Amino acid sequence: MAAYDADVAVIGGSLGGVAAAIAVADAGLDVILTTPTDWVGGQITNQGVSALDEHRHIESFGGTRTYDTFRQQVRAHYRRDHDAPATMPDGRPLNPGNGWVSRLCFEPPVGQAVLRDMLASSGRADRMTILETCSPIDATVADGCIQSLRLDSGADTDDLTATVYLDATEWGDLLPIVDANYVTGAEAKADTHEAHAPPTANPQEIQSFTYCFAVEYRPGEDHTIERPAGYDTFRDEQPYTFDYVDHAGEVDHYRMFEEGPDGERPFWTYRRIVDASILEGFEHDIALINWRGNDYYWDSPIDAAPERQARIEDEAKRLALGLLYWLQTDAPRDDGSGTGYPELKLRRDLMGTEDGLSKQPYVRECRRIIPATRVVEGDIAVASVRGARSRRFPTSVGIGWYGMDLHHCVDAPEKALHEPTRPYQIPVGALVPAAGPTNLLAACKNIGTTHLTNGAYRLHPTEWAIGEAAGTFAADAIIRETSPSAMLESTSAIQRLQYRLLGRGVPIAWTTDVDYDHDLFDVTQLLVAWGAIPRTAPRFDRLTVDLDDPVTNGEVFNAIATAISFRSDAVILPSSTDRRAEASTTLLNRTLAAAEIDPTCGDEPPTWRTLSRAIAQTIRRTVVS
Repeated sequence: MAAYDADVAVIGGSLGGVAAAIAVADAGLDVILTTPTDWVGGQITNQGVSALDEHRHIESFGGTRTYDTFRQQVRAHYRRDHDAPATMPDGRPLNPGNGWVSRLCFEPPVGQAVLRDMLASSGRADRMTILETCSPIDATVADGCIQSLRLDSGADTDDLTATVYLDATEWGDLLPIVDANYVTGAEAKADTHEAHAPPTANPQEIQSFTYCFAVEYRPGEDHTIERPAGYDTFRDEQPYTFDYVDHAGEVDHYRMFEEGPDGERPFWTYRRIVDASILEGFEHDIALINWRGNDYYWDSPIDAAPERQARIEDEAKRLALGLLYWLQTDAPRDDGSGTGYPELKLRRDLMGTEDGLSKQPYVRECRRIIPATRVVEGDIAVASVRGARSRRFPTSVGIGWYGMDLHHCVDAPEKALHEPTRPYQIPVGALVPAAGPTNLLAACKNIGTTHLTNGAYRLHPTEWAIGEAAGTFAADAIIRETSPSAMLESTSAIQRLQYRLLGRGVPIAWTTDVDYDHDLFDVTQLLVAWGAIPRTAPRFDRLTVDLDDPVTNGEVFNAIATAISFRSDAVILPSSTDRRAEASTTLLNRTLAAAEIDPTCGDEPPTWRTLSRAIAQTIRRTVVS
């Protein structure tokens, strides 16, 4: 038995867990990161989903600085080791796999190597301990706090103590161990008031999970695997097919290597992770298989007895291998010459397993904390929210964007959903349990979303942002000698946390033309997050702030009111009548004078640039004091 101690314990090697551990180490604190396998990185590595699910702004805005560093280093690996071009032929940034579902597709071991390098980089290695192949099995909780954890490391058990604990496990496994309140499945419409929620709650209505695998296409060869037990049932009931019924009920008829009859792009290039035509050292293409056919929605392992969990895992693996066998033997060939592509070789090495399946299943939905702030459909859905952005959360600690994408679910296999959303924020209260241990934070897909909104918040860049926020939050609480729960009650403490995140290059609001390298990034982000843009302003309907466009009177007043709202001295601002009647230049100068803020902006109509520069010093001084 070994004993470990750190400032922060990050339990679970998920993508959010890695981002959290990096943030804690960067804050100068000691961190322990546990992982149930010999890999870290969750959905990018252990779960095999190395074709990243991202939004259309990701190359220029919407990721954190560390997430962008990860993406850049993946590309650097292929340029260095495989002479990859700097850009694709059409000018897009390098995509090693050139898969059409994602802007960045690559091999899972490359993602693993890059993440390991980031964790071991200068300044982090001495503060970080990574415990592999271990999972939490017990805890001591007293006086409303987690005191210690017991870890199962296979041959032995280990004890771990920390000041703050983060649940970054794929299934939310720490939550029941530490007596944190959580939910699973679908909430009732009467509870969440969500348009797509069921009439009654169903804890078993949990999204499917998937064992992913990678295959190489080797023409002229036969790599057919042994027929998996239960293949006929899987083939007929799943069913295995290239046809895909979309959320509108329309059928897309995909083909293996050719376009479908209605212009559907090839199945093979959907999640291709190696495009041999642009990479030296590869003779053949390699594709990641993450498809409707290997989505397992027949049962859920959450809170199931060990025997049932083992049965579910075995069945889900055979389902995935059955899809491979179908591709090799029964799938219709594009040229009509028969069935099956025995040329597909299972690349066991790319998943690091004997059976060739991902080390862990791709988990779309896990246990979720009952949070201080819950994100519901009405906060993010296009149908529910006016303007360019989702509901504004002044306590935002990150951003993301993806549709509410729900695959078929246990107990509701006929239900699937892809509802468009507006670019959204991550409220800090979604990371904090409403009740339970005060030194616990959620750090991945287990935050306070609902069954529906989890379908938007579960994707790669959002999970990274969640983890980075949680790690920074934990470090800030320790540095300030308080708890995350206590910090949540202090507006100034959350503002300081936001400012620390902005300093790390973590956006907390959507401002696509002012990124983390801009000198007005921090001020612009805080103003937008705190409500400087009223609903009547043109900027409310766009994601850009357009620095040199004039500001409205409402923006002038809101921005300055925001800047001074946490000052200890009382400031009397112009009345609403004055705000409507005066020209923006006059209002700005008079309001600045009333707030004793210098300099004024002269006689020219103020722009976002001049306004934010005029109040930048006040905002920065207010937040950091």
